[in-house]
Amino acid sequence: MFAVVRTGGKQYRVATDDKILVEKIDGEAGTSVQLETLMFGDAGTVTTGGSVTAEIVAQTKGDKVIVFKKRRRHNYRRKNGHRQQLTVLKITSVG
Repeated sequence: MFAVVRTGGKQYRVATDDKILVEKIDGEAGTSVQLETLMFGDAGTVTTGGSVTAEIVAQTKGDKVIVFKKRRRHNYRRKNGHRQQLTVLKITSVG
């Protein structure tokens, strides 16, 4: 049994007891959240609807991404770093 959910502008294929990293969702660890379900599949049949419940495991940050801009012969150099805010979710029920 699986479902396709959408959160943070991305789609994820999930099943019960999966852990996924998604863009930040407000809430503390242990909080339960409902995810928007696009499709629901069971034994070869795919239908729309269904519901997916997940539990927030932790709030974390992703790997650092370096943004470096340079224009040659103009003495222009900029270096920035970025770490995306992420949420670790554990899928508790699909159905």
